[in-house]
Amino acid sequence: MSEQNKKLERISFFDVDNNEEVELYVIEETTLKENRYLLVAEEDSDESEAYIFKEVKEDDKDITYVPVEEDDEYEALIKVFGELVEDTDLIWQRMEVKIVRKQKT
Repeated sequence: MSEQNKKLERISFFDVDNNEEVELYVIEETTLKENRYLLVAEEDSDESEAYIFKEVKEDDKDITYVPVEEDDEYEALIKVFGELVEDTDLIWQRMEVKIVRKQKT
């Protein structure tokens, strides 16, 4: 994402459906109605596909994120994230997998 050549944080997640580790770039984070959301992409590019995940569970070791399923919630988040990263040309996609972010020990 070229917001003044901002370097994005690349984080490892665990795809529980495919039982494999995936690396995603965290583009932005936000909170809406007391829920925390991540906007992530597979590439650090202005034209990358972007996915929105909702934090659903946190314990001492891991944070679990699931895709946003409700259409109204998803549309509201596209507006919020769209304003936060308005200088990029993201391709909004829905991902159907649950991911777990491993906490650093």
